[in-house]
Amino acid sequence: MGAFKSFSRKRGAMKAIAVTPGKKQLGLLEFPEPPLRTPTDVKLRMLEIGVCGTDKEICAFEYGTPPAGEASLVLGHESLGRVVEVGAKVTAVKPGDLVVMVVRRPCGQPQCGPCAQGRQDFCETGAFKERGINGLHGFMTEKVVDDEKYMNPVPEALRPIAVLAEPLTIAEKGLEQMWQIQSRLPWDCAHAGAQGRGHCHRAVVLGAGPVGLLGAMLLRSQGFETFVYSKESGDSPKAKLAAQIGATFLSGASVSLDTLAGQVGNVDLVYEATGASRLSYEMMKYLGTNGVFIFTGVPGRKAPIEVDTDLLMRDQVLKNQVVFGTVNAGKADYGKAIQDLALFDKLWPGAPASLITGRFAPEKFADLLLGDPGGIKNLVAFGD
Repeated sequence: MGAFKSFSRKRGAMKAIAVTPGKKQLGLLEFPEPPLRTPTDVKLRMLEIGVCGTDKEICAFEYGTPPAGEASLVLGHESLGRVVEVGAKVTAVKPGDLVVMVVRRPCGQPQCGPCAQGRQDFCETGAFKERGINGLHGFMTEKVVDDEKYMNPVPEALRPIAVLAEPLTIAEKGLEQMWQIQSRLPWDCAHAGAQGRGHCHRAVVLGAGPVGLLGAMLLRSQGFETFVYSKESGDSPKAKLAAQIGATFLSGASVSLDTLAGQVGNVDLVYEATGASRLSYEMMKYLGTNGVFIFTGVPGRKAPIEVDTDLLMRDQVLKNQVVFGTVNAGKADYGKAIQDLALFDKLWPGAPASLITGRFAPEKFADLLLGDPGGIKNLVAFGD
């Protein structure tokens, strides 16, 4: 597969980074600028779009489906845009506002209760669509039009870090489910106070990518004693960021899971953010009494691994453990993520911004999506 550039500005056209699965090509292509079609439509000028493993897997043609009748799919689902035009009945946003967009759209099938109630992140039919992933163009383009109900307004003060809202929604949704699950037992701290309801609990975060570190920030903001376990060295930028937010960083290069568990004690929560199944199931052996294990990663198909199912099943029964997976997020999770980004920046000034280690012009798409630019979170930046 080779990257290519095929863009020459025509009247009414805009540039977009897109894949063409049938030809296994990635390029900077030309698309017509979308018009407003309904009274509740909103047009955005895209500012920044985050790049994650999903985008790279689509560029490797592991999945990714263009809209019906089209050959190409515009990439990008981690968004930040500015409103430039609104339909006659739009009330949620106005021109000039910053917004972050919801990614998943309802399946529209009458038998699907979650989609009918605006919780398409729990879609039962699998016929949902996702911008930049499945059946809908994404946000790596100059202009985007969508309905106001998928818009999440962002305070102007968060402009430098607002693009992190979408990856943070993964943790927001996961921890919200965790608190609901743990309400089945007397698990809240007796005297949490200003320390946060999680202050008497210990959490292990597997992985120090953007999803893992944002999850660690959310856990620390709720009072959890938090340990971040990742392959990087103890003096890496990721380790220093973990220390800045008050988490303990342990390097997988020098610390075994057995040693990790001995240092942590009873592991109340594991927040997995690696997509590494072998590591995750090894860690599951150390989950403590009344513990919760949250899967957020999606591993590629590799060779089978050996798992001690008897031990895991015994522990899950005898220790009242819960294991669940979580994907995508609902609109409420976006609102919480935007609020918590502001909180993180107040608690640890500059920490969220330090996650963003590269901003790339659209013309650098090949370096960004096919290469390895390093850093933590890299963005496509169309600019203000």
